[in-house]
Amino acid sequence: MLNVVRRWIDRYLSDEEALLLLLLIGLFLLVLMSLGSVLMPFLISVVLAYLLQGSVVYLKRRGLSHLLATVVVFLLFMGGLLASLFIILPSIWQQLTQFFAELPRMALKGQELMMLLPEKYPELISVEQAQQWTKQIGDELTRRGQWVLGFSLSGLTGLMTMLVYCVLVPILVFFMLKDSQQIIHWSTSFLPVRRNLLNRVWHEMDQQIANYIRGKVVEILIVGGVSFIVFSLFGLKYSALLALAVGFSVLIPYIGAAVVTIPIALVAYVQWGWGNHFVSLMIVYFIIQALDGNVLVPLLFSEVVNLHPVAIIFAVLIFGGLWGFWGVFFAIPLATLFKAVVQAWPIVVQEEAPLVED
Repeated sequence: MLNVVRRWIDRYLSDEEALLLLLLIGLFLLVLMSLGSVLMPFLISVVLAYLLQGSVVYLKRRGLSHLLATVVVFLLFMGGLLASLFIILPSIWQQLTQFFAELPRMALKGQELMMLLPEKYPELISVEQAQQWTKQIGDELTRRGQWVLGFSLSGLTGLMTMLVYCVLVPILVFFMLKDSQQIIHWSTSFLPVRRNLLNRVWHEMDQQIANYIRGKVVEILIVGGVSFIVFSLFGLKYSALLALAVGFSVLIPYIGAAVVTIPIALVAYVQWGWGNHFVSLMIVYFIIQALDGNVLVPLLFSEVVNLHPVAIIFAVLIFGGLWGFWGVFFAIPLATLFKAVVQAWPIVVQEEAPLVED
């Protein structure tokens, strides 16, 4: 047994760079798990800097200096941030409170549908089971509605957190854009001079994460924007709120689209019932989802390493359980990092000792 373990260590862990890479990945995960909430403004700033870096590079290619390109991109970013805080966010919050205020009526409609199941499928569902399910659903919706309606930023902790994020994140984003090369040079100065493996993994992941973040933001904007236009044209209630949910559902491949379909169908049914409007809306919504999965995603993520759907779902479950929303957002890049490390990991091929014949 000891010989087997020794041969495995000699095969996979005999390279110094491999050990250093393993140590760095372990330290990175340890810091995220222990200080993730404290470092959240920094992590958000890194994501935003990755998102805006492409625009800075584009303006520099058009002849602008690095500082001027950074200032222009940063001012555009601040304009979008202020518009989101003072125009879009209040509208979304108003629709969210209205949605949860109307949930009891929606729950009543759902209970009426639920009570029809024992009549159609008496051998599968009893009346008692249907009543128990409807009661559980109603209680859960009531609790969620009370939580949302009672939520407020008047608390000192929530207000201070919001102020810190609104001030600290833009400052970090500006300096990450302005001094990105200096920050990278300072960080790599602590690493050994000989780091071919680290450089190979870093360059691949730098490209992968940048493409993924920019692609996901573009996908959220396109899918959410098209959904909002469609919902508004149909006159669906809570169009902005539901479109926002559809946009962010693309962060969770396969699962997000299925989950967000439920509130859309529920709102449409309560508003119109089983009519032409309901059927037409759902058909158009499924067309949007089909175009997103079969046209938009291959177009935006053609340069991202392909992962098997099982690997994607597994990564979403693991990292989402560890770090919530940001774990879900970075599930695919982290899975890609794992794949890149496995593919680049140096393996020492050992020759087997020849068998001695008697």
